[in-house]
Formats: sequence, structure tokens, C-alpha cells
Amino acid sequence: MRNKKLILAGILLALFSIFTTFAAMAIAQDAPAPDTAKRKERTLGDNIMASMPVGGLIILINVVAFGLIIEHFVNVRRDKVLPPEIVQELEILFDDEDYEGALQFCESNPGFVTNIVGAALPRMSNGYDAMVSMSNQVGEEEAVKLQLKISYLGLAGAIGPLLGLFGTVTGMVDAFSVIASKPGGANAQDLAEGIMQALMTTVEGLIVAIPCVGFYFVFKNKVTRIVMEGGIIVSELLDRFRPGSE
Repeated sequence: MRNKKLILAGILLALFSIFTTFAAMAIAQDAPAPDTAKRKERTLGDNIMASMPVGGLIILINVVAFGLIIEHFVNVRRDKVLPPEIVQELEILFDDEDYEGALQFCESNPGFVTNIVGAALPRMSNGYDAMVSMSNQVGEEEAVKLQLKISYLGLAGAIGPLLGLFGTVTGMVDAFSVIASKPGGANAQDLAEGIMQALMTTVEGLIVAIPCVGFYFVFKNKVTRIVMEGGIIVSELLDRFRPGSE
């Protein structure tokens, strides 16, 4: 029940972030201008379309990023990475000293703990130190897999503002090129509209970056905690092979 609430909270937070940001942009655009009657009022959709194609790429990254956030809320959990029933079954097999059965169980149920234990068990004949060395090596590999899983969210948070800056710079270049080519020079309205369109990609980039960076660190802390707990579980299982232990 608690996990479902966390998933729902993540989805609501993501939707709230998008809604409030675009709502603020829409309100800003609805502010009255002195010569509103003389020119066509620009809508939020008009500015979004004006930010293409860079803006389109940022929006695509935003959609993918929020999909990753939802996926991580579902799968980057202790009960998902370290299923209690898997750990319990391994403990039963180890208590019964059925190490062959434990190895077969690990091979048929790949996961964080089973991959580590499954790599250590074939080293039984080489002694406890060899088993621990192999478990540490595979444990580091499993930890890296989890870190890589969430790293794409951090990448989205880092690349969003850069794409926004790129779109802003290129948009400013285009805006000033248009202004410079106008006979008799451009007025303040032309300059304001060009800059507004150019800055749209910066806003879109921040919409991606702010929630992505926040959620990335949330999941990074969860992965660190899961890896630590998984290491403790494996250590307790392999302690049965420690010289002098009963």
C-alpha cells in the first residue's frame, strides 16, 4: 500500500510540475499589452511551435524522463530488487546445507542477491576468501547496473538546460538577423517577440531539468540503500563458510 502511494505521489508531483510551469507561462502571456488591439495576440501554443525543432526535442526528452520516473518508482524498490521470498528461500537452502539446490535456485531466479550468491557458490572448494572475493566483484557489477538504470534520468536533467540554452542562442541569432534585415530598423515589439520566442526553449529545458535532477537524487539514495542492504544479506549468507563458524 505504501509503495502504491509513493508511485501515485511521484506521478502527481510530475504532473503538478508540468501544469504549474505551463500555467505560469500562460498567465504571463495573458498580461495586457498597450497595443493589444493592433496586433494578433500570441498564445502559448504559438510560442511552443516557434521553439521548434529544439523545443520538440526537449519536449520528447521530458516525456521520456517522466516515463523513467514512473518506472523507477515501480522497480527501484527494496522489495523489487531484494524480494523477501527469494532471500528467505536462500536462507532455508543454506540452513539445510543444500548448496547445490541453492546454486540451481540462483540460476533460475536471476536478481541482485541471487547473481552474487550464484557466483560465489562455485568457489566453495577454494575457501571462504575466494567466495568473498567473487561476491564482492559481482556485487560491484550489480551495483553499477542499478546506478546505470537511474543514470539516464540524471542525463535528462543535465542535457535539458543545455538544449534550452542552445535553442535560446540560435533563436536570438535568428531574431537579431530578422531585425537587422528590416528596412528602417525594428521597433521594440519586434525585438520583444523575437527574444520571447528564443527564451521559450530555456523555459522548456528547465521544465525538464528541475524535476529530473530532484528525482535522480531520490533514486540515487534509494539505490545506495538497497546496495548496502543487499551486501549485508550476502555477507550473512556467506558467513556460514567462514573458518571456525558453526
